[in-house]
Amino acid sequence: MRIAILGTRGVPASYGGFETFAEHLSTRLVARGHDVTVYGRAHYISPRQIEYHGVRLKVLPTIRHKYFDTVIHTFLSAIHAVPARYDAALICNAANALFAPILRLTGTPVVVNVDGLEHKRKKWNWLGRNYYRLAERLATFLPNEIVTDARVIQEYYLARYNTSSTMIAYGAEVERRPEPSVRQWRVEPNRYVLYVSRLEPENNAHLVIEAFKKVRTAHKLLIVGDAPYAHDYIEELRARARGDKRIIFTGFVFGKDYRMLQQNAYCYVHATEVGGTHPALLEAMGYGNCVLTLAAPENVEVVGEAGLSYADEADLTDQLQRVLRDGSLVTAYRARAQERIKKYYDWEHVVDRYEDLFSRMMGRPPAPTIDYSLEDKWAHEKATIREPYAK
Repeated sequence: MRIAILGTRGVPASYGGFETFAEHLSTRLVARGHDVTVYGRAHYISPRQIEYHGVRLKVLPTIRHKYFDTVIHTFLSAIHAVPARYDAALICNAANALFAPILRLTGTPVVVNVDGLEHKRKKWNWLGRNYYRLAERLATFLPNEIVTDARVIQEYYLARYNTSSTMIAYGAEVERRPEPSVRQWRVEPNRYVLYVSRLEPENNAHLVIEAFKKVRTAHKLLIVGDAPYAHDYIEELRARARGDKRIIFTGFVFGKDYRMLQQNAYCYVHATEVGGTHPALLEAMGYGNCVLTLAAPENVEVVGEAGLSYADEADLTDQLQRVLRDGSLVTAYRARAQERIKKYYDWEHVVDRYEDLFSRMMGRPPAPTIDYSLEDKWAHEKATIREPYAK
């Protein structure tokens, strides 16, 4: 099949979740013999780079602006893709659903991965939030199919818009390898708490910092991430951390260095309250971390009984103190986390599901070898998980 992926910054990934997803999906589809093109942004991917691990790259310009970067680039990508007449197109982000008809009118079937509930993000003003609400509705009828990456999001679209979707989560790799090179960040292996996210208010880095400041430990807290349009918030975070030399900001870290930080942490804290399945949380589990997650429904759905949840800042302080005192508890949750990733978040199963979806959109019969029982087991397990906001 000839497949186009639109709506991300491009590959290789060096920013966020959609880019990581696009890299894994595209390279694995190419390894299976498909012809895949990923559209990228000129300020993110070098225009001279035309190929990545067999994936064709199309780099187009956009307007570097908080509100227009994504939609302008995806509009130009859709126009560019028309003459290519791809067999299928995947558009990432509900904000870009508006452009699905451009491709459909020329015969290319389109699926939109809607991501999470972007209208809840604090970074958007009134116009941004209402555009996302409109985009959600458009995503229910403009593309051929929509994909949700969490049961919570799938149920939201069904309840609010009476629209069914295909639930396909993200994947993660399973590995843990000791590596002393983490010392470049002034930490020792297994002697730091790791937090990874875009540094935006709804990802609650401020909560993590305040909770950690009250923990009695010599372990460090590594804050990994940045954000292009959140200067004031990041300055606030640095001000909160001032005076506590245990708290270290690294900025964005990707590739080998990122994997190294994940695989050598003592534990991992996830604090995001908006969105669907968060790739960084899956990666933390796959890399063998004891995970402490804010008890938002989509986060609890991911970790199940393979991690610890907390309700607020005080609860996180208590949970951190608990795991820092009990190494056997950490060891047990590390093993549980990796087993859960193997069972529910294997990348090859994710690619199977997308490959099958693309085939069905083209009118081909579904692949007979895909094990859909995983989703049935997951749905049953989700129904038995404890109340999401319980300690």
